[in-house]
Amino acid sequence: MNAEQARQVDAVLRQLGIPGVVGPEDPENASGPWRVYDTADAATRRETTADALAAVAAKFPEEKPGSGPMRGFVIPPKDE
Repeated sequence: MNAEQARQVDAVLRQLGIPGVVGPEDPENASGPWRVYDTADAATRRETTADALAAVAAKFPEEKPGSGPMRGFVIPPKDE
């Protein structure tokens, strides 16, 4: 993810109460790719991007088809 996407991910993690620190892979290059880490300390941090994404997905379980309201259109035949 880039810096702008990282800001959005950081906001979502905070809103959902999911732990993680979003930062660039290379602390000296903020324009490079970003990841989610367990701590802000670049020397001891561990990447947790996959865990953070799984935690976000768990907050929004999949709905089974037919389990809720659905939208659609009914188009009557032309001969009526």
